[in-house]
Amino acid sequence: MITPEHANAPRASFMRRLGAAVYDLLLAVAVYMCSGALGFGLFLLLTTSGMISMAGHEHISDLLNATPIYHGLYQLWLVLCVGGFYAIFWSRGGQTLGMRAWRLKVQHPNGQNLSFITACARVVWSLLGIGNLWILINPDKLALQDSLTRSEVVVLSIEENQMRNWHGA
Repeated sequence: MITPEHANAPRASFMRRLGAAVYDLLLAVAVYMCSGALGFGLFLLLTTSGMISMAGHEHISDLLNATPIYHGLYQLWLVLCVGGFYAIFWSRGGQTLGMRAWRLKVQHPNGQNLSFITACARVVWSLLGIGNLWILINPDKLALQDSLTRSEVVVLSIEENQMRNWHGA
């Protein structure tokens, strides 16, 4: 959805992005914990049903951590859940909850919302948030993930932020 009224909105500063990131970190930890519990519950179900052998391990957590394939799949699951949290929010309305609190929106320069694929690429290129440091040396206030996905994070006015819903403006 194109929202031309946001096409010329000012770009967000590093400190404003950092504030939103702190809020979102709390939510990302919650997503991590819930997806971890769900993943461990599934692993528990598979081992107790006999579909996965305990292979001499006394505890299920020992089996999960000592077997590279199980451990790798579990970690991949956690990364996909947390990354998916950001990608879904960015592609659905351009804002995570932290961004909404700080009146920020991620979009293409013409005001168009990101596609889910672009939002996923943005998650990868953010390098766990380190990509935001690029703003400190970029005069255009673009982070690494902004430059590589042709997107930007803009500051909305109070009125624009209140009028937004989760599917775009």
